[in-house]
Amino acid sequence: MRGYVFDLDGTIYLGDRMIEGAAEAIRILRERGDRVVFLSNKPIATRQSYAEKLTKMGIPTSVEDVLNSSLIVARYLQKRMAPGERVYVIGEQPIHDELQSHGIALTGDSVNPDYVVLSWDRQFTYDKLNIVYQAAVSGSKIIASNPDATCPLDHGQIPDTGTFIAALEAATGRSIDLVVGKPSLIAAEAAVEHLGLQYADCFMIGDRLETDIRMGNDAGMQSVLVLTGVATAEMAASSEYKPAHVIPSIKEIVRL
Repeated sequence: MRGYVFDLDGTIYLGDRMIEGAAEAIRILRERGDRVVFLSNKPIATRQSYAEKLTKMGIPTSVEDVLNSSLIVARYLQKRMAPGERVYVIGEQPIHDELQSHGIALTGDSVNPDYVVLSWDRQFTYDKLNIVYQAAVSGSKIIASNPDATCPLDHGQIPDTGTFIAALEAATGRSIDLVVGKPSLIAAEAAVEHLGLQYADCFMIGDRLETDIRMGNDAGMQSVLVLTGVATAEMAASSEYKPAHVIPSIKEIVRL
């Protein structure tokens, strides 16, 4: 039995278009007894919406089989926050909802919160950048949902959370405190615990070298780069994050 941790955007689909062969590949893996989980860094949609999207594409999926950076942030804060501590969130409604569903105490007061969660926000402004900057220099812990600079769509790419992180780090002159999404080992642990297997028995399949492949390598999984999203074979050849396997698309995963 093997475990398969699949990225979504650029690996299973591009925007609303499923990548050819994705549904068939997942079906074959499941029928032969392997275990599958979906792990996305994208925090602007709910896990339920991802499950529904995959199911409509012909990949029957329950919400429990979807992990995203919002969930991983919520679980991390559950374990770390002390009584009375509060979290200020820069991000869209799905991450607010996920945090609240896990009992995380949120605050609308941006002055000296204990934590700031910095996430993808398509209404990001200078004022929001200043809020997180002032919190950072005042001692708040800054936790990012994911480090992706862009998100792939079927017509190109758009800026993601990593662009906000870069702006904040340029202003403060130091790194933020933590990123919990891929390539963090926090995300790897969440995926492998869900599968109930050892790292060495799992494949990490994705389209990004600096997140998917790096996490797979760091965690001791077999990393698999698909060429349907951001990274190219040329990028893989010159990257410090070398995939164990490079395949044209997800439909080749059943042959590994």
